[in-house]
Amino acid sequence: MKPTRLGRTGLSISPLILGCMSYGAPSWRPWVLDEEASRPFFRRAIELGFTTFDTADMYSLGASEEVTGRALKEFAKRDEVVIATKVFWPMGKDANAKGLSRKHIMAGIDASLKRLGTDHVDLHQIHRFDPHTPIEETLEALNDVVRAGKALYIGASSMWAWQFMKMLKVSEQHGWAKFVSMQPQLNLLAREEEREMLPLCLDQGVGVIPWSPLARGWLAGDRKRDGDKGASTRAGSDEFSEKLYGAPEDYDVADAVSAVAKERGVPNMQVALAWVLSRPAVSAPIIGATKPHHLEDAVAALSLKLEPEEIARLEKPYRTKPVLDHA
Repeated sequence: MKPTRLGRTGLSISPLILGCMSYGAPSWRPWVLDEEASRPFFRRAIELGFTTFDTADMYSLGASEEVTGRALKEFAKRDEVVIATKVFWPMGKDANAKGLSRKHIMAGIDASLKRLGTDHVDLHQIHRFDPHTPIEETLEALNDVVRAGKALYIGASSMWAWQFMKMLKVSEQHGWAKFVSMQPQLNLLAREEEREMLPLCLDQGVGVIPWSPLARGWLAGDRKRDGDKGASTRAGSDEFSEKLYGAPEDYDVADAVSAVAKERGVPNMQVALAWVLSRPAVSAPIIGATKPHHLEDAVAALSLKLEPEEIARLEKPYRTKPVLDHA
């Protein structure tokens, strides 16, 4: 895989990012792989040229960071990989064990570094916007994390474009470290970020690293209109997926993906991922892998260039929907 740049930064990342939410503790989510089952995916990803890995403190309540840290230490050299993690969601019952207060950010980065087994992360991201904490408090704390060398860059995830622009402006006014990346949901079933967030990121030089480019597996082609969710454990147990997808037009989009994939002679996921890769704002999508062919199919999608007519067919069934992933 040919490296790409994260937005306007000098940081080289792989054009696909391995999302590590699927690795950690099955007790957290039934579709999560334990450490022994996860190791082959890290090894194979590195063999295929993945250099960038995205996790979060809340994935498996810390176990994902532990598994990720140990696997990368075994299969890669620290200086040759880019490690990204996140902070925001509750990590305990204490009132201060969540959000974007200075207290939680400082405790969160130290805990993440300990679990990852490294003295710094390359990208420290806020997992959501915190309406209960002044943004100056959040941004100054993140700046201090960078100045202390515990993170090299900072990024953000799903929020409203006006919130993100406000944070960028406040950082600029104070001379603080600015967000270099945005991690929104972007796939053929969730395109609302195309309205404001993606143009904003293009304008500001912010790299876009979308989560769920395959709609949490929905675009793999195994969802049926009769309610059959397919054979995977995740399809039958992912409550968040049920919240986000399932409208009649979502099946129409999935049918369009299947039609194009059949004509091309490739799996559905390659077509769905190729569409995300074709978006001009996207630096690198974050892909999940729980079966061996997932990694190979994702890499193959890098070479699949969709024709304008195919893109139009894939996009035609889409209908505007509420944004449900900002909180």
